[in-house]
Amino acid sequence: MTAPTASTRRRPPLVLRNRTFGTVWLGQVLTQAAVRMFQVGISWWLVSDAASGAGGFAAGLFMAVSTLPAVVLAPLVARAIARFAHRSLLRTAAGGAGAAAAALAVWAGASDLPVAAAYAAALALATCQAFFDPCLTTSVPELVDDEDIEAATGFELSTQSLASLGGALLGALVVDGAGVAGLAVGCAAAYATAALLITAARFRTAAPGPAAGPAASPTADADAAPEGATADAGAAVAQAPAPRRNLRRILGSLPYVRGILLCFTAANLFTTAVFVVMPLYTASVLHGDGATVALLEASLGAGTLVGSFTGARVPGRPAVVGTACLGTMAVALAVPGLIAARPVIAGALLVTGWCVGVIGVRFVALFQRLVPPADKPAFFAVMQAVLGATFPVASLLFGFLGDHLSAQTLCLVQAAGLVPAALALALLPGPTGPAAGPGSGAAEQDAGHDPCAGAPSGPPPAPTPAGGAR
Repeated sequence: MTAPTASTRRRPPLVLRNRTFGTVWLGQVLTQAAVRMFQVGISWWLVSDAASGAGGFAAGLFMAVSTLPAVVLAPLVARAIARFAHRSLLRTAAGGAGAAAAALAVWAGASDLPVAAAYAAALALATCQAFFDPCLTTSVPELVDDEDIEAATGFELSTQSLASLGGALLGALVVDGAGVAGLAVGCAAAYATAALLITAARFRTAAPGPAAGPAASPTADADAAPEGATADAGAAVAQAPAPRRNLRRILGSLPYVRGILLCFTAANLFTTAVFVVMPLYTASVLHGDGATVALLEASLGAGTLVGSFTGARVPGRPAVVGTACLGTMAVALAVPGLIAARPVIAGALLVTGWCVGVIGVRFVALFQRLVPPADKPAFFAVMQAVLGATFPVASLLFGFLGDHLSAQTLCLVQAAGLVPAALALALLPGPTGPAAGPGSGAAEQDAGHDPCAGAPSGPPPAPTPAGGAR
């Protein structure tokens, strides 16, 4: 038996050995960091300055506006991803967001910025991001080989963590130091850089035919194509032969996936409220400034980042791990409601973020195996929409309650709301029957495979939507 070589045991990270994926991934980091920085910065601006007296509702309404496009435009996003070349769609989304941020920067620099303008800019940025994220997830097989899809998923999921860590850290600080104009300039620069990176990347093309998918053409590199042949020209052709179903039929044929999405949708009603509660908590309980908001946001982002890279190593079936993580998050979110101390709160948010990262990795890896390739464009869009559907509701509800209840009470409400979601996930039946898909009997165990250790033992994975349980 031949002993494994050093290169087999220890390979460079995917973003280093696959320059195309690394380039596109960096573009995703920049776009999500920009939108996160904008959300945190404007939320703090509304609470601390622009909307005195009704800061809770103003910030809640802003976060609701920031999440509506992903929900409302899900069918349109699915059709666009299936119809247009992925690189072109990604480049257009990043460029459009950069133009919107630049326009806001000019307005804010020339005169006092009305609150309505900030809402409009948030709507424009969120619309571009609603196309960018699921399109990039769908494009994973065009960027990496089949055996690297799980590693790519791990990096893609970590993007949100890096964005929360970097963008959230800078958002409130930039607003305190340079105002909304400086914030918009930074966002415009990030989006423009992302658009340039996407333009420079070469996407792979899949061979046309019924078998087109992750395993159909793992090595057909667009860089090796004759001059003049671009990835943009072949991406739509590669997807054309496979029949697609509407969103209702996709979820109807995947009852286990549907159940998981419903559980995490319910959980998101309480977890995503943290982005409204944190600025309120900082202003009313801690009496802090933008630096305090940055500390709390960075703690949440750092925890999610660690969870994204360690989630695959947590033992147990995804349903068990998810239940345990939701229970742990309930305890962690209750801590700020009982103890008003910065280090304690930062630690609690670190734990919360870690749980979010673990949940995302484990369940996205599971969905990779349960969703048929032909359904991927629609499923990625609908997953983002379903998981994000509660965000506007949570933002408005907790923003309104924040003007009538203490921020510490809101923390306890968040914690209590996660308990039923954890119990529902624990009682959810596993995937059974034809609807579960071929090979899905081992899918839950395979979902715990180390994303950096090579190809999984289960069926060939399919790309999945990024973000997990947001």
